[in-house]
Amino acid sequence: MGQKKDLTGSEKSKIVRYLAEGCSSLKIAKLLKRDHRTIKRFIQNSQQGRKKRVEKPRRKITAHELRKVKRAAAKMPLATSLAIFQSCNITGVPKSTRCAILRDMAKVRKAERRPPLNKTHKLKRQDWAKKYLKTDFSKVLWTDEMRVSLDGPDGWARRWIGKGQRAPVPLRRQQGGGGVLVWAGIIKDELVGPFRVEDGVKLNSQSYCQFLEDTFFKQWYRKKSASFKKNMIFMQDNAPSHASKYSTAWLARKGIKEEKLMTWPPCSPDLNPIENLWSIIKCEIYKEGKQYTSLNSVWEAVVAAARNVDGEQIKTLTESMDGRLLSVLAKKGGYIGR
Repeated sequence: MGQKKDLTGSEKSKIVRYLAEGCSSLKIAKLLKRDHRTIKRFIQNSQQGRKKRVEKPRRKITAHELRKVKRAAAKMPLATSLAIFQSCNITGVPKSTRCAILRDMAKVRKAERRPPLNKTHKLKRQDWAKKYLKTDFSKVLWTDEMRVSLDGPDGWARRWIGKGQRAPVPLRRQQGGGGVLVWAGIIKDELVGPFRVEDGVKLNSQSYCQFLEDTFFKQWYRKKSASFKKNMIFMQDNAPSHASKYSTAWLARKGIKEEKLMTWPPCSPDLNPIENLWSIIKCEIYKEGKQYTSLNSVWEAVVAAARNVDGEQIKTLTESMDGRLLSVLAKKGGYIGR
């Protein structure tokens, strides 16, 4: 009987069972039609057990090295523990020790999703803050668009669930199952809209102006008094459809030009208070992991959530602008959060 390949998992299980039944190694070899030496070797190796792990002496970290690690962690945000220690020329430190040391001086954080700010961006943000520092923000209409999908944001995956209960399996559809583009504005303590962009319409300069004409101007702006229109300042971000020459000229024909059209610094969603309104609405429509089966149902949820936002909440957002401008100047144009 010639030697064959290594024992399979099934054969090993049978050997253990036969041994428990009192069979000899020779009998097991005959039953499995394997070489006797192979069976004996497996039995001997199984009886030896695992070798004890030899604990290696851990490398001690000096106070000088700790200071180097702290400086490196400050200079290398979101770096791995290995990269931080390697930059300090500290080797031979296991991962558990590296993490324990870093836990006393740093935190594990995810990278924040926001546009990068370069030196030019920061200077423009400071210039913007200085320009509008004395503005009466109760007369500014803050506008923006928001897209809502049927499945909701991917980042809100962890929630509490009772012991013994199974977590529901959420639907995962391509592109979040599709979505609805929503436009709205806030001024003082009033919500303008929300208005729904027609499905399938891509907002370029022409479609954006037509959308404003059909919704904002006809349904809200036209009803306001002449004194209100005279003092109102219209804010929009620098999206291509907003800042194009066509859109600027079209708004000028509507009387929104020069000082009535607020200039906006680049990469500055943190300065627009309506972004906080979008967060309030999304928290409401996607609470408890809710998902939707049609575009109309998610739009109805947005409208219902917007109606539940009272004037005091909106007033809190619009009145936060003075503090935001001061924060921009204090941080020399840096991000201020929301």
